[in-house]
Amino acid sequence: MSSAFGPTAASSSTGRDLRFAIVGAGMAGILTAIKLKEAGLSDFTVYEKADRLGGTWWENTYPGLSCDVPSHLYCYSFALNPEWSHTFSPGSEIQAYFERVASDYGVVPFIRFGDEVVSCAFDNGRWRISTASGHRDEVDVVIAATGVLHHPKYPDIKGLDSFGGAVFHSARWDHGVTLDGARVGIIGTGSTAVQIVSAIVERTERLVLFQRTAQWVMPAMNPAYTPEEQAAFRRDRHLMEELRAGVSQLFDGFSGAVVDAESPQMKMIEDACLKNLEDNVTDPGLRERLRPDYRAACKRLIVSADFYRAIQEPNAELVTDAIDSVEPGGVRTADGELHELDVLVLATGFKVDAFVRPMSVVGRDDRNLEQAWARRPEAYLSISVPGFPNFFMLNGPNGPVGNFSLVEVAELQVGYIMQLVDRLRTGECHEISATQAAMDRFEAARVEAAKKTVWATGCRSWYLDDRGIPAAWPWHFGRFRSAMVAPEWEAYELRG
Repeated sequence: MSSAFGPTAASSSTGRDLRFAIVGAGMAGILTAIKLKEAGLSDFTVYEKADRLGGTWWENTYPGLSCDVPSHLYCYSFALNPEWSHTFSPGSEIQAYFERVASDYGVVPFIRFGDEVVSCAFDNGRWRISTASGHRDEVDVVIAATGVLHHPKYPDIKGLDSFGGAVFHSARWDHGVTLDGARVGIIGTGSTAVQIVSAIVERTERLVLFQRTAQWVMPAMNPAYTPEEQAAFRRDRHLMEELRAGVSQLFDGFSGAVVDAESPQMKMIEDACLKNLEDNVTDPGLRERLRPDYRAACKRLIVSADFYRAIQEPNAELVTDAIDSVEPGGVRTADGELHELDVLVLATGFKVDAFVRPMSVVGRDDRNLEQAWARRPEAYLSISVPGFPNFFMLNGPNGPVGNFSLVEVAELQVGYIMQLVDRLRTGECHEISATQAAMDRFEAARVEAAKKTVWATGCRSWYLDDRGIPAAWPWHFGRFRSAMVAPEWEAYELRG
């Protein structure tokens, strides 16, 4: 086993025997399994609906796929990887990393693949689990590591089913479809669409990007690590730790900027995005169509070194007229023009408010999570929902999701959850969940703080809830770190 991925010593603490169900074998589920094993808690099953682990990195395989968080930060702190090929490494490397860590830490034997959890019901102090295959389980604790970006969102466009060529969502990429020499249309302008455009434009006869909303693009080069740099990382772990700490500090600065729309740091980000547009798009007409009418970072900021170059290729076309319908021969826009296409890619994002759904979750007193979330998803510190004891979420509602490392977020949350689990393990209580009063206080403070963020400055984005209030963590990331150090026990109801 390589030193970069070797496990740490397990905790030797003892106490009440607990059984766990981990829902999801993506980044957060793998992490949870590792931390349970380290704590000497090996009675658990990881339920994964797919045939492979990796979550979004297994499901998404589109050309140009990478993470917009530098790789040395988008990895586990205890399993630093000296082999990253680039600052922003491709998705296939990220997937391979998670598979390697899961194997090296002995997680794979605990995973039940291809069996989706369809229901969790709290009954007489335990959770009863049912899966799509009919499998049944009974556990003390459920940890939902279901992720955010895993339910594709399909556009409601007239005639979409009539298209005569290949049509698929970016998260369900059809690698059997030939792009070379093809006329390819892409609907959407988020990070995924930008990555695809840059990756395939030179292969296509014609590439048409259908833009509903222009995006601000932060310039970011993506240099490859040299063999010498990788060798140095292998020799000296501290080099990776220093690099990681430096990147984390930059992201802390970003978090401080976006939660204060009037901060000087926010102005610097906006100036960098504006300069990127002005300096790199030469045609005045195209430049104006690519210029957003909202503030930078109001939507999730796009990070790209070459999108502006790609969209200016002779065979690339930016279409800003609204889509009227899809026909067998292509996409017809509101101006009446038919854009003839062979392939249509739907880079239209995900249902980001689904979280654990469509899984049915029934808590204490037969309270259904759908009822609890009738207005909108809410969770205390994005982890616990009142009335759902011993049910904890990773990267749940209202957590830090905007251009942050969700790996770092999940590590902090798992450390916090393990302290809740310790109360169960010692027998101090048998049920633990946030109180409604704590949830209400947290939500009131979160909503008030969200009004000061750049996300609330007038754009339409997936950060906003049904009220138009940003649903993300609205404070500096340092405050999240502090909140995760230790639970405020008065915020929890402990029973039994």
